[in-house]
Amino acid sequence: MSNATSSRPSRSPKQATVAFAVADISALAKSLRAAFEGIDAAPTQVQMLNWLAKAAGHQNYQSLRAHASSVPAASALINALEAAAESAAKTKTTATKASKSENELALTAHAAKALTQFDSDGKLTRWPHKFAVQRVAMWGLWIRFDAKRRYTEKEVNSVLNAWHLFGDHATLRRELINMQLLARKPDCSAYWKQAQKPSDDIQAFLRALRRQASA
Repeated sequence: MSNATSSRPSRSPKQATVAFAVADISALAKSLRAAFEGIDAAPTQVQMLNWLAKAAGHQNYQSLRAHASSVPAASALINALEAAAESAAKTKTTATKASKSENELALTAHAAKALTQFDSDGKLTRWPHKFAVQRVAMWGLWIRFDAKRRYTEKEVNSVLNAWHLFGDHATLRRELINMQLLARKPDCSAYWKQAQKPSDDIQAFLRALRRQASA
């Protein structure tokens, strides 16, 4: 590709090649890691070339090219730097997208508060004061029921008592019904878990609850 149609640094044509060795690859890796941590977005190719050139003992990439003009054999290093810069920029872009995707599923304030109401065994230790936090916490009890079976009221109470510590299974049972997380017959002779698709926020909360309980 010609210089007129490419934004990539130009390569000197027909230059001799030479192997490039790094005396301390650990120091090189640390230098590049520090450079990556100092920026929020994917680095440009020019940034990558400058970082790599500095690691090779030059002031910047242009300094390296100037040196290469007097030492043609250094063109192999330039080629290697350009290829490494392009690969690293692509890797950083992919990592940034993955990080953004993960952050989009971060806990909301209410979900984070609900998580603090559960102990390390996954048991609800107290009834949250805020209604919005209560709504999130109920999902932490909903996952304790088996969707494939029917429960008597006594069995529902037994499950709830196994997963909370403040002795109010009646309130919890009522709220699960109100939220349509559990359903029951009109005469209360049978209860069952309602099939639901938790929102992204609730899924993030449930993952955090499982991690907390398994830590």
